[in-house]
Amino acid sequence: MVRADTLAVALTAELDARLAEADAALARDYPGERPGRQPVHTVYVPADRYDAGLVPRHGAAALAALDEHADAFAELVGDDDVVARVRAKLASEPVEDLRVDFEDGYLGRSDADEDADATRAAAALAASRSDGAAAPFGGIRVKSLDPATRTRSVRTLTAYLAAFAEAGGDLAGWVATLPKVTSVDQVEAMVHACATLEQRLGLGEGALRFEIQVETPQSILGSDGTALVARMVHAAGARLTGLHYGTYDYSAFCGIAAEQQSLAHPVADHAKLVMQAAAAGTGVRLSDGSTNILPVGSPAEVRAAWAGHHRLVRRSLEHGFYQGWDLHPGQLPTRYAATYAFYRSGLPRALARLDDYARRTEGGIADEPATARALASYVLRGLDCGAVDPAEVATALPLTPDNLRQLAAGQQLRSDG
Repeated sequence: MVRADTLAVALTAELDARLAEADAALARDYPGERPGRQPVHTVYVPADRYDAGLVPRHGAAALAALDEHADAFAELVGDDDVVARVRAKLASEPVEDLRVDFEDGYLGRSDADEDADATRAAAALAASRSDGAAAPFGGIRVKSLDPATRTRSVRTLTAYLAAFAEAGGDLAGWVATLPKVTSVDQVEAMVHACATLEQRLGLGEGALRFEIQVETPQSILGSDGTALVARMVHAAGARLTGLHYGTYDYSAFCGIAAEQQSLAHPVADHAKLVMQAAAAGTGVRLSDGSTNILPVGSPAEVRAAWAGHHRLVRRSLEHGFYQGWDLHPGQLPTRYAATYAFYRSGLPRALARLDDYARRTEGGIADEPATARALASYVLRGLDCGAVDPAEVATALPLTPDNLRQLAAGQQLRSDG
């Protein structure tokens, strides 16, 4: 009679050998969430309008809009503490991520104009980072790699990076946005372009990262019926930082009338659910798109635009999209108001559940490790954007920030946690 423990050891060894290749593929393709801070938004600005002082100007313009319509904003937010936090954010760090746009927001320009704007924008970013006036994250959106725009896309990317390197720019937190992707081959071509530019411009291996803009139906559903966005994620490897949904191009490609194009339309939700499943566990982050209803015009128009933006930002957060696009300084107040309210409204319950989990006590909810991971990530995101103060967390939990990062990464708490 074979002993059970001996049989188990032998069978485990056999299974280890049988599953070795699958285990390696899982670890390689699904490394888990990307560590570090994710910005709550990306602000897009046409390249010809960008200069080194743009970020503080956006902050000043946002505060001016808030002051002009203070009563409407206070009524919309309904929380004096959140309003105060928004004001502080707009004064100190109004833009978290800035993308200088050489694509749809940059039209009617000659090749000479674009060459000049590419080198000028690169020098301006380097200068603003040196002066402390830049956003924490930044980059550019080039044109697509479709045949009609491929030459211009590569020319702009090359000119920008050469000028940025010459100006002593630091590529930490910098990405290129690749729009209107229609094939895995384009993603592989972008990987090749990044590697070539690193080598030829002396940028350092792995320095260049990019994000894919999901704004064509071909990105979601290929001609063979597969979800091409999932294949794109793995074709890009470690260079890919994010998948960004493109509201209006995707909706238009799907035949949605202009009046119905929205982040909340069913075609948008379908695309974003596929993106969400494709990116899960890969370390690739998600960003929702934009709303083109801007808070400008009469007080009633500003109020209506703010209410719509506030609602859509909150909806995105509730759907697990923790980043989105902003197109105008007037959208910054509602971006931060909705984001801060999202993290603050759920904070007491999240802290209580984490406390129960850390102490192994029984509360009203039996949270498993996966939910503890989500709770820790929620608190960390709130801390990163300024919605939550470190002291609020420290007084409520027996956990250090390192413990929270352990949990958010799916690791077991250390015995000293």
